[in-house]
Amino acid sequence: MRIAALALVLAALAGCGGSDPPRADVLVFSRTTAFRHGEAIDAGRAALRERFGAELTEDAARLADLEGVDVVVLLQTNGTVLDPGQRAAFERWVRAGGSVVAIHAAANAERDWPFYGGLLGGARFRNHPPGAAQLQRATVTVAGRDHPATAGLPRRWPVTDELYNFDPEPRARVLATLDEREYDEFDGSAAADPHPIAWWTPVGAGRSFYTALGHGAELWDDPRYRAHVFGAVDWALG
Repeated sequence: MRIAALALVLAALAGCGGSDPPRADVLVFSRTTAFRHGEAIDAGRAALRERFGAELTEDAARLADLEGVDVVVLLQTNGTVLDPGQRAAFERWVRAGGSVVAIHAAANAERDWPFYGGLLGGARFRNHPPGAAQLQRATVTVAGRDHPATAGLPRRWPVTDELYNFDPEPRARVLATLDEREYDEFDGSAAADPHPIAWWTPVGAGRSFYTALGHGAELWDDPRYRAHVFGAVDWALG
């Protein structure tokens, strides 16, 4: 009976993205000054707190003092969320070796800050399908499973989400793309074009990961999405 109980505990931990102990050196920042993905933020904060023992904040001043923090998760940040002094301090932290994991709406934050654009591999949110087409089912195609953010995913992963278009496209190590033949993207490009959806890029001595997936809170109930994000944070912890 004791062995069976232990097996159940280990399985539950595996379902949460692994059995490693929580890491308190992860900071989840979710401030917004534009559209707020409130339910997705709440779900993401709870999941990241449970998995990593992460600190949760919407205080922008915290990004000006990141001593002891190894990874900042930009969870649905949107709009201008940092003042010039906070930007300068955050940039120094990243260039000195800090790591960033950015999720979904973070591609629409700090649009007038070139360094932040570099964190996203140069990509910026352009738009997403409108109206009734806003949420569509598409297939994520995993480019390689040698990265912790994609190692736990199937080669082809069907998802229903708000599917972003970018302008420009990222100049980064692309980990996953969307199969444009399966949905209406509303960006005017050919359906066979590559459509990056998750990637990473080095930034000075630091590095940054971005996934465009995550509009709805329900994705956090999908063990594949949790493995995707948790794997990215594990990689960022390095």
